[in-house]
Amino acid sequence: MTDRSVYLQAGKAFHAAIAEARRFVGATAPNPPVGCALLDAEGAILAVGAHHRAGTPHAEANALRSCAERGLTDRIATAIVTLEPCNHTGRTPPCSEGLLATPVKTIWIACADPNPKVAGGGAARLEADGREVRWLEREQHHIPDGPTLLMQCQGLIAPFIRWSVEQRAWLTVKQAVNIDGLMVPPTGRTTFTSNAALDLAHRLRRATDAVVTAGGTVRADLPGLDVRRIDDHTGRKPRMLVVCSRTREVPQNWLSMAERRFDVIFSDSVEEVPQRLAKAGVLWALVEAGPTLLGELRGRSLWDDWLRIAVRSDGNEDFSVERRHDVTPLALFDELAGAVLAGRSECV
Repeated sequence: MTDRSVYLQAGKAFHAAIAEARRFVGATAPNPPVGCALLDAEGAILAVGAHHRAGTPHAEANALRSCAERGLTDRIATAIVTLEPCNHTGRTPPCSEGLLATPVKTIWIACADPNPKVAGGGAARLEADGREVRWLEREQHHIPDGPTLLMQCQGLIAPFIRWSVEQRAWLTVKQAVNIDGLMVPPTGRTTFTSNAALDLAHRLRRATDAVVTAGGTVRADLPGLDVRRIDDHTGRKPRMLVVCSRTREVPQNWLSMAERRFDVIFSDSVEEVPQRLAKAGVLWALVEAGPTLLGELRGRSLWDDWLRIAVRSDGNEDFSVERRHDVTPLALFDELAGAVLAGRSECV
């Protein structure tokens, strides 16, 4: 197979692995979402797999099992993974050993394991057994859509890195504004955004592990904050809902409703929210609140990325993404790809 063919097949397989991992974003905490694709010697995809939930098989194991169930294990020649295969035994066996039990010759890895205690262990184990390890980051410009694929793979693990290295949850602010730049919907309406923007909001809720709002927002809007316009993850335990309020005064009927859907906690300190969420195993939280809390988050630099949905005079919307890091999980949403690439990065 020519180098060009290898790169074409790698790009196709990375697309498939990322697509499979995306299906479980929001379901895997405190583990990151991961995808894997297995190819034969001609570059055909034999199986894809993803990590579904903490304590269950990893992406590589699910893809390998799919091959085994169809008698295809002996045809495995290449593995594509969005994250370096693990090389330690936790609640599941090492993925590196699972791959080594097959005839796989080449393993493409998008991102190194961010855990400094184990980083490089999986790749080193594979190479020690004579398998070829190739890195998407090093060869991205040879692969069709390579930089975008790398950006998406990095987006898959960005909240996990924040959580595991800094013990903080990743905070994404979602702010919708009208043509005048205000967050006030027309009289008699609770929103001024389109159905497409509302669908995006509910997909963001599905993808995140918690929601952060403000007591003032609750009293003014009685927001639902749950996933309604799309199906949520099957068997999902109640997400955490943090209400930032020094008085803790919210309508009792709203609180009773919220407690049936969320694990509701109150916080009188905005500063403590990222660490408090992290201690609860939250990787990624969505902030849906009014200008007071948003101003406090911005002033204290407690946000990680900021999605702004601005309604235009023609009724359509512009998306803009401001980010404080090189990477963002918002890169996983196709309609935000352009905004992410154009967005200002204030790396910290």
